Amino acid sequence: MSEHHIHVAGHVTERHITRAGQGGDRDVFEYALLRVVPRVERGECINAGVVVYCRARGYVGALTHLDEARLLALDPAADVAGVRAALGAIERHCAGGEQAGQAAGDDAGRRYRWLVAPRSTVVQPGPVHTGLTADPAAETERLLDLLVR
Repeated sequence: MSEHHIHVAGHVTERHITRAGQGGDRDVFEYALLRVVPRVERGECINAGVVVYCRARGYVGALTHLDEARLLALDPAADVAGVRAALGAIERHCAGGEQAGQAAGDDAGRRYRWLVAPRSTVVQPGPVHTGLTADPAAETERLLDLLVR
């Protein structure tokens, strides 16, 4: 395993690069940010959540956090209640079961792929990124804190 130091916004972080079979107890995961684009024609957005998928562990989860002040700064007429409802629906979709509606019978991968498909709506997924994790639920929290809050 080789180790690289990366400078990010004035901080030095460590990034570990592993080869196949060297991940230890970590599994590959994918994630996408959830963006709120109150005026699609302008393209301005704020991050409001993260969706994480780990195939090896059958995990798909979403956590959201809406900063209303930032949203209203982009569009004072934004439908805050509607955005909150859409973000809540995404969390329920990931959770599966009856609360997932028509997706209740879908596996985690299918639910994730539906959520990260590009769309032109007020709540949109960003590009998909990958990483390694031993705990996808904790990774979801970490990414929310790092990229959204």
